[in-house]
Amino acid sequence: MRRRLLALAAALSSLPLALAAAPAAHAADPTTMTNGFYVDPDSSAKRWVAANPGDGRAPAINASIANTPTARWFGSWSGTIGTATGAYVGAADARDKLPILVAYNIYNRDYCGGHSGGGASSPSAYANWIAQFAGGIASRPAVVVLEPDSLGDYGCMTQAQIDERESMLTGALAEFNRQAPNTWVYLDAGNPAWASAATMARRLHEAGLRQAHGFSLNVSNYLTTAENTAYGNAVNRELGARYGYTKPFVVDTSRNGNGSNGQWCNPSGRRIGTPTQLGGGAEMLLWIKVPGESDGNCGVGTGSSAGQFLPEVAYKMIYGY
Repeated sequence: MRRRLLALAAALSSLPLALAAAPAAHAADPTTMTNGFYVDPDSSAKRWVAANPGDGRAPAINASIANTPTARWFGSWSGTIGTATGAYVGAADARDKLPILVAYNIYNRDYCGGHSGGGASSPSAYANWIAQFAGGIASRPAVVVLEPDSLGDYGCMTQAQIDERESMLTGALAEFNRQAPNTWVYLDAGNPAWASAATMARRLHEAGLRQAHGFSLNVSNYLTTAENTAYGNAVNRELGARYGYTKPFVVDTSRNGNGSNGQWCNPSGRRIGTPTQLGGGAEMLLWIKVPGESDGNCGVGTGSSAGQFLPEVAYKMIYGY
């Protein structure tokens, strides 16, 4: 055995450095390990349809929203996080489907916007939480969107707070690489209306993008797929020019069928977009935000709280009015 180990060590030492050092976490492709995307059986849309079978809106919501593969969001409401992520990816794995998860618990979350404020109680609490999140997934295939809005939400933050946030994200990516080798992690990059491509490329890089599989765009927003694809390509041009690498990206198409009217918080007249799929101008088009879930107490969701399912909003979003 010792002789074989020495021979293996000698063989590895002769490899080019870049090849020998390539992280195993980026070698696996979860889309080829599974047969299609997982439909969350306990989504807010699914639960509403099940509880309201006689409602005239239920058939349309069931057909157009509840059965489209959509991300499940995890945060402080998820209980013991490793148990929660483990159960979710385990259920998907048992069906040979690829689950989409959103990690949404960073310390000082939505610090400047406030509609979705909260998150972990400290940077160390977040480090512990995200380590358990990744550990729950373990070697099963998954897609993770890491901390929506976290790199666009800088307007009211001090440099020390920005450095702290970027350090938390870098640490999170290291945990996924260490514990979840068959997970593709996309570091969230906001949307084209938030920061310039040059600014976002710098923020992504400083937050550890090189360790991630890619970046995500348009989460919970309404901008068209074409606008996001152009922006993603521009971010990659900046990454390539400044740092010598590019990354794949995904676009949230759940609510961008009519594009944006310039408002981000429960605007009227929006429409569901292209269902979750591979390709489509990006690496994947994903439903990350559940159509019909409120952005907060605003717009057509006045009186609601962020994440609350609003059947009338969902129903109108199917038809675009």
